[in-house]
Amino acid sequence: MFVRIVKLSFEPSKIGEFLDIFNASKSLIRNFEGCEFLELYRDKEHNNVFFTYSYWKDEQHLHNYRHSDLFIEVWTETKKLFNNKPEAWSVDKLESLA
Repeated sequence: MFVRIVKLSFEPSKIGEFLDIFNASKSLIRNFEGCEFLELYRDKEHNNVFFTYSYWKDEQHLHNYRHSDLFIEVWTETKKLFNNKPEAWSVDKLESLA
């Protein structure tokens, strides 16, 4: 399993717009071929900082998503709202409680 973690920092006045975009697209992303899990987290100290946490079958499935019309549409709208450069980590899941 392949895990992708993305840190997103928004202009405080743009948080509502981001949440609207996320809520409108989350089921489409979750149902994208190869996506096995998607959650959104919010930083406890900086309420304009969010993290997406997603599981993908493998790197190729994430690659396919990142080159899809869905990603291009969502990312084009989301990146307008940033107040800092996003950061992303691709990690392999080594252990799970399940």
